[in-house]
Amino acid sequence: MSPFFVKAIQLLLSLSILIVLHELGHFIPAKLFKTRVEKFYLFFDVKFSLFKKKIGETVYGIGWLPLGGYVKISGMIDESMDKEQMAGPPQPWEFRSKPAWQRLIIMLGGVTVNIILGFLIYMAIIFTWGISYVGFEDMPKGFAVEESFKAYGFEDGDRILSVNGEPLQDVTDINHYLFMRDVETIRVVHQNGQEETITLPEDIGTTMFESGVLRPFSALMPPVLDSIIQGSPANQAGLQKGDKILSLNDQKVDYWSDFNSIKAKDTTDTAIKVTYLRDGKENTVQIVPDEDGAFGVYPKVNYTVQHKEYSLVESISKGFEFGYWTLHDYVAQFKYVFTKKGASQVGGFGAIGNLFPDTWDWRAFWGTTAFISIILAFMNILPIPALDGGHVMFLLYEIIAGRKPNDKFMEYAQLVGFIILIALLLFANGNDIYRAITGK
Repeated sequence: MSPFFVKAIQLLLSLSILIVLHELGHFIPAKLFKTRVEKFYLFFDVKFSLFKKKIGETVYGIGWLPLGGYVKISGMIDESMDKEQMAGPPQPWEFRSKPAWQRLIIMLGGVTVNIILGFLIYMAIIFTWGISYVGFEDMPKGFAVEESFKAYGFEDGDRILSVNGEPLQDVTDINHYLFMRDVETIRVVHQNGQEETITLPEDIGTTMFESGVLRPFSALMPPVLDSIIQGSPANQAGLQKGDKILSLNDQKVDYWSDFNSIKAKDTTDTAIKVTYLRDGKENTVQIVPDEDGAFGVYPKVNYTVQHKEYSLVESISKGFEFGYWTLHDYVAQFKYVFTKKGASQVGGFGAIGNLFPDTWDWRAFWGTTAFISIILAFMNILPIPALDGGHVMFLLYEIIAGRKPNDKFMEYAQLVGFIILIALLLFANGNDIYRAITGK
């Protein structure tokens, strides 16, 4: 099966699980408060359904348009825009007849489920598979440092002792910390054994984003090939495992980081002169990178990856910590969306699908599902009409002001919110299509 279909199946399964559980988050409190739920749908049933069955007062079904799902609650102004029902007098079983605090719980139910689900999945992953990491002692050669970061005082071969005074369990997380979190100081030990605490500017994450330097630190590895992808440009040119890259276009390569930085400067349709060492003899070939600018080679790793198992109690604590920082980091990077560069990188279903691996991997599947669940929780709670957060915003207004917003105003707000969501959906998926066509 092709990677595209593997990713598509994983995306469909993941979204199905998350949508059903999210809607149950609305459905269950609605039932507890004796509110009638007319429909419970996975995906949207525009014009027709793939499946539907009425049980009691609720129609359960599966729509054909996999853009989400919904529960239709009686007496609620939602995306169904059922004006006829709202024109009649309020009934005891309707949403609009319930106290504001009950309606608030019903509307917060979906987001609450998504947050709890994300945290529970992370706990289960850590308990089942543990955590792999690279500690300080596991990377004796240290990091290769991008040129712009050497201006702050970093050097090739630096080993990271601590960030903001705290040691990292996994030192390879340093790039993520710099981009997502408030890193003020990094203490390093240079190759000569001297320790130094380096202070960074407050806007280091923004600087990284604007310059495109998102991985200023990479493991300092020799430019020795460990594996070559079958059918790749490097494979077709005859490169083999164990070959040591000496230069690209006559520019000397000392470390694997040099190989990547030099190669990145050349266009993907231009042949690159590669000089390598095999059995003590220098050889030269011309290689044209693929459409992604890749040769299809992997280096020989010179650091050790550790693995730690966690007990059930430990995994609960560690999973909660992991879930918290996942949510924190996603919210933190949201500020970049409102820049010209960030807007162009917004993705839709294609981008979400690419989060999944090319081959089926249960750990990766559940990890990505947990991440998407937390994303859905955050996005749904945004105060945009037509989202749960929009309903919550108006309910909080009602609780504080002591009166409901006018029904006509709510209808217009819902319509505007729906238009905004459709525009965002088209924009995000349009970006996916553009990137697929242009390869950018």
